Formats: sequence, structure tokens, C-alpha cells
Amino acid sequence: MDHSLVREFIFDDFEQSIDFVNQVAKEAEAMNHHPDIFISYDKVKLILSTHTAKGLTNKDFDLAVKFDTTVQT
Repeated sequence: MDHSLVREFIFDDFEQSIDFVNQVAKEAEAMNHHPDIFISYDKVKLILSTHTAKGLTNKDFDLAVKFDTTVQT
């Protein structure tokens, strides 16, 4: 059973990737819920999980929706 939400976003270049990560950071801080973030030039991989719950909670799904609406893929 998977205990996290994972999504990879692909951009045109590194600058767009970093701009997205900065937007993700603002949303995460506002919700006090922080994803694991992996950056590889034009790709950003986000992993959401609530470590204290050892699985997924509504915070993970709410934040995932915010990230999805942050970028048009």
C-alpha cells in the first residue's frame, strides 16, 4: 500500500522549474505542510505524505490540488 502522493512536473527549462518550486514553497508554508521536493533541470518531483500520521491525510490531498492548479501541465 502506498502512503504518499507523487507527481512529476515537467517544464521548459531550469528557471521555470525553480519558479514553480518557489510557488510550491509559499503554498506549503501557508499550510504548514511540506512536501519532499526533487529538482532535475526541467523536472520537479513532489512527494506528499503526513509523516506524523504515517500516511496520507486531507492536508496531503488539499496541498496536491493547490500544486496542480499552480501550473498548467
